[in-house]
Amino acid sequence: MWVPGDDEIRALHERYAPSPGAFELVWTHCVIVCEIAEQIMDGAGLDVDKDLVRAGCLLHDIGVYRLYDVTGELDQKSYIRHGVLGHEILRAEGFPEEICRFCSRHTGVGLTRDDIERQRLPLPAGDYVAETGEERLVMYADKFHSKTDPPTFVAADSYAVHVRRFGGGKVAAFTAMREQFGEPDLVSLAGDHGHAIA
Repeated sequence: MWVPGDDEIRALHERYAPSPGAFELVWTHCVIVCEIAEQIMDGAGLDVDKDLVRAGCLLHDIGVYRLYDVTGELDQKSYIRHGVLGHEILRAEGFPEEICRFCSRHTGVGLTRDDIERQRLPLPAGDYVAETGEERLVMYADKFHSKTDPPTFVAADSYAVHVRRFGGGKVAAFTAMREQFGEPDLVSLAGDHGHAIA
């Protein structure tokens, strides 16, 4: 399977970003998520395709660009859609389905058809749950950095508290990922990027 390299992925971000500020926010987040995933891979000895994980990390949030309006504001109400929008972008660009799925399968700790119906989420009915080791790692690494203003690293305990509001099943899913992957060293990463840890 063809896996795009960093330069090609960055060029795609530059093409879809509606502004330099949007590019900086989303691209930097994707790079940081990649650094988190690589740190986890180095420490956990996982049997995953490292090139595929890297591409997944760098592409997972490309759909965010579609949520900026003409004034440059991000549509927070529709943010839950960024994954399926990214999947659509990558499919239209001719990427393999295995790459497209990193976009639609990374939100929260997975969205099921039941979640969508029960919460009346503005998403097509379906299950958007990470299945492969690569998908699970990208989804997990993404939980440790937020594109808030200012961008912030998120400690595992903080995310565990956040995910509680979505039910016991989501807490169990995050706990299982913590046990499988371990926790990244956010202190060193935060120092490298000048971001705080929440």
